[in-house]
Amino acid sequence: MSDFRSEKGHGYIMSNDYGADQIQILEGLEAVRKRPGMYIGSTSGRGLHHLVYEIVDNSVDEALAGVCDTINVILNKDNSVTVIDNGRGIPVGINHKAGLPAVEVVFTILHAGGKFGGGGYKVSGGLHGVGASVVNALSDWLIVEIYTDGKIYQQRYERGHVCYPLKVIGECEKEKTGTKVTFKPDSSIFQETIEFEFDVLKQRLREMAFLTKGLHIILTDMRVEDGENPVERSFHYEGGIKEFVTYLNRSKTPLYDNIMYFEGSKNNVYVEVAMQHNDSYTESSYSFVNNINTPEGGTHLVGFRNALTKTFNDYARGNKLLKDNEPNLTGEDIREGLTAIVSVKIEDPQFEGQTKQKLGNSEARNAVDNIVSEQLTYFLEQNPMVAKLICEKSILAQRARDAARKARDLTRRKTALESAALPGKLADCSDKNPENCEIYIVEGDSAGGSAKTARSRATQAILPLRGKILNVEKARLDKIYANAEIKAMITAFGTGIHDDFDISKLRYHKIILMTDADVDGAHIATLLLTFIYRFMPELIKQGYVYLAQPPLYKLEKNKNIWYAYSDEELNKILSEVGRDQNNKIQRYKGLGEMDPEQLWETTMDPARRILLRVTMNEEAESEIDLTFTTLMGDKVEPRREFIEENAKFVKNLDI
Repeated sequence: MSDFRSEKGHGYIMSNDYGADQIQILEGLEAVRKRPGMYIGSTSGRGLHHLVYEIVDNSVDEALAGVCDTINVILNKDNSVTVIDNGRGIPVGINHKAGLPAVEVVFTILHAGGKFGGGGYKVSGGLHGVGASVVNALSDWLIVEIYTDGKIYQQRYERGHVCYPLKVIGECEKEKTGTKVTFKPDSSIFQETIEFEFDVLKQRLREMAFLTKGLHIILTDMRVEDGENPVERSFHYEGGIKEFVTYLNRSKTPLYDNIMYFEGSKNNVYVEVAMQHNDSYTESSYSFVNNINTPEGGTHLVGFRNALTKTFNDYARGNKLLKDNEPNLTGEDIREGLTAIVSVKIEDPQFEGQTKQKLGNSEARNAVDNIVSEQLTYFLEQNPMVAKLICEKSILAQRARDAARKARDLTRRKTALESAALPGKLADCSDKNPENCEIYIVEGDSAGGSAKTARSRATQAILPLRGKILNVEKARLDKIYANAEIKAMITAFGTGIHDDFDISKLRYHKIILMTDADVDGAHIATLLLTFIYRFMPELIKQGYVYLAQPPLYKLEKNKNIWYAYSDEELNKILSEVGRDQNNKIQRYKGLGEMDPEQLWETTMDPARRILLRVTMNEEAESEIDLTFTTLMGDKVEPRREFIEENAKFVKNLDI
């Protein structure tokens, strides 16, 4: 568009006519390349991994149709990905409507797929027919090979454009069928990274294997040094989601041995539920539709929770575990320490949004509710000991919740007239606009003193914590509310916790954890993160939580000062300024050793400081949960295994 100001000074007019031809029609896959985020959620690492899931989902759909039992996912040396399955192979015949081979239609035309009805698939995760074509559009190149009728067919695309018509490139055994897709993401789209992370893929593929019992998924990483063996993980679970619950509970102590498992179909909805209580105080329920994780839940999860609350209350009343004058147990009480997987398969799932975060089908709610209510009632009648254990745990949870509510009412922030309710240790900032404000959670009073002197009073608040806070992984709500340090944080943030959490009341848009750069500091930061993750996860999801990076060394030479945040950085500075007698190097053990000017310069000055933002991937929530329980829970064995497994990655060990 050229300059749109008219020369005559009549304000603004458009120099080009806005006529019918100005409406752009994005041909074919151009729309995807223009707005990738609309199709895969983002162009960050998360969107990148989404490409693999789209192709794997198509293979899993073949497994759900009962025609595929093995899927290989290979990360190649050049960071391309190959997905091979032994399903029916994408049809190679001509699609009459498009006049092209069906495989070409699948990879080059949006909203083309075999999942819109017509009997190819009963249930599937792919629905919109955009998966394969979107991956093709966002790849530098993609090659598809199909094994069918004793022939190998191949076609190559570059950035979504066909390089040559579908051709036969060889022969194979008559009985061999399947599809092989290799693609390399386009670095001009994924500017942040095109490096696939083995662990991220591992977690998602493991999940897929749990949800489709009997399916073998093999993940291989070829990106290793010459001479090393490729890294390979194989996932195969005959027990399906029952094994999933066992896996999630391995760092906890189950309340009872048997895993409850309910399955059935109603109104064309196939429901599978596996659940088991453990001795922790947090609920871990995960829901899936056609093998796709729905992090925001939806109607199937609502149905499950309704059934649980209703059935347990009926049982507790009928068997006099609850007295007539006692209130009903709430859903929250019953689900304390519950690990559950709710998986439904539906012919026509309706999601709220393209990224499939939440299920909207009303029939799913009724189906899950009916199947779980009926089968859980039988289970409780046949297993009175288990039923009694769960009810007793729920009644204890109810009492703790009442005690917590009383404690909470005391910690609630008072009205403006009684603003003295802010913790006494908090040095608040004068600016009242949360967007400009940040709060430093500082370890120890000595560092707190320096930080209070150093800070910019208008926008920086300081809250010193004394010692190590309570490990919330091992405590109930009432205990947590009684802890002075946690109480101070809850009041200072202003959002409340748990059910009362309201992000609009957040008083600071940056919550910065500032601890010493040693083992104890790392431990305190972990305890703080455990607390925020368990009670205010939204703060992490929306990116309000940060870790400050204090320097490790100070180097002085001829009145010039440098700060180094790692050993590498120190060596780099030394090689630049020269190593001689004039160098004065100081190693900081803690923040308390710095005077206020130094603290401001290195860790608090917005122009110079280094902050790390804490983020979390919602799709990997079950794995994050497991990690917190492993590291912060009661059981020692899983923690030892974790340390042994990850010891080789440790750097800068402070011994």
